[in-house]
Parts: sequence; C-alpha cells; structure tokens
Amino acid sequence: MNIRLLRYGLWAGIAALSIFLVLTYISGRQTTAPRAVELGTSFNLIDQNGNPITEAAFKGHPTALFFGFTHCPEVCPTTLFEMADWLNKLGDEGRDLRVFFVSVDPERDTPEVMKGYTAAFTDRITGITGKPEEIDKLVKSWRIYAKKVPTENGDYTMDHTASVMLLDRDSRLKSTIDYKENSDVALKKLKLLIAG
Repeated sequence: MNIRLLRYGLWAGIAALSIFLVLTYISGRQTTAPRAVELGTSFNLIDQNGNPITEAAFKGHPTALFFGFTHCPEVCPTTLFEMADWLNKLGDEGRDLRVFFVSVDPERDTPEVMKGYTAAFTDRITGITGKPEEIDKLVKSWRIYAKKVPTENGDYTMDHTASVMLLDRDSRLKSTIDYKENSDVALKKLKLLIAG
C-alpha cells in the first residue's frame, strides 16, 4: 500500500513539475517577445553643398543610407560604385529614391571633399558631414559601428559598418543591402522599398 501511494505521489509531483515548467516557458516567451527598435534621431548637419540638413531629409520618400568616409580604401568606393549602378538600372522607377552618404570621418570630410567624392560616382548621391559630435550622435542612433584606427605612418583609417540601410517613407528601417551583395538581390530589395 505504501509503495502504491509513493508511486501516485511521484507521478503527481512529476505532473506538477511539468505544468510548472510549461507555464514558466510560456510566460518567459511572452516577456522576451521582440520589441520595435527605435532607430535614428534628430540631427543638424551639412550636406555636400554646405546647406543645413536634418532628419527631415529621410522622410517622405524611400531612402538608401550609407555610412563611410572618403579616405576609405575599398568598401566605400565599391559601395558607391554599386549604388550608382543600381540607380542607373532602376531608371525612372527609382526617381523617388534618395541616397545619402554620411561621413564617419568629419575631421577630413568637408562638404567640398564630400561633393567631389560623390560626384565621381553619380549626381544622385548626397554627401552629409558636419560637427563630429552631431555625426557621432547620428552614427549611434542608427546602431552603426565606427572607430578611428591609427596606422603605422601616424595617420588613421576608420573601421565602420559596411551595409546600406534602406528606410521607408516614414524613415523606418525596412531592410539592408550587405557589402558586395548580389546585384539582382540588391535591386529586388530596392524595388520592394520603392513600392512601399
């Protein structure tokens, strides 16, 4: 009789533990559900023509946003070359798309430098630069990695995020285009962004 009661007690304990674990798992999933991440912030910077530019420039139209610098040896010129090619292939379909190249090296990237640099690729890319503290605020608000790295000759380079960020008409992040992503895939992402 005691053995039978012991078995029932063990089964009841196992059942209670199972129910407890299931409820804990469910409640844990509910509390860790993904939340919307707020990206971007207000800013006061300068475009490549020396005109003031704010966060309003990213609203009202689809936007491709890329952070880099003009002394970049490979990633930035490759990306801007590809962006110019995408714009060319989109033709009239991409007329509402705005493309911005934000400097992570405002110490060297003046408006004049930015204008000359972007013009080498296309007239559709607008360079953005300005005070280092404002650039830093914008970089952090978009969760961009950017770090000054000293070089052997006493100069420096910049490590930075290499993806192009695609923003919808409300300035919300919709997708990204990775560095050297397949051109057809990149164009498909841009067309989806434009279609809204």
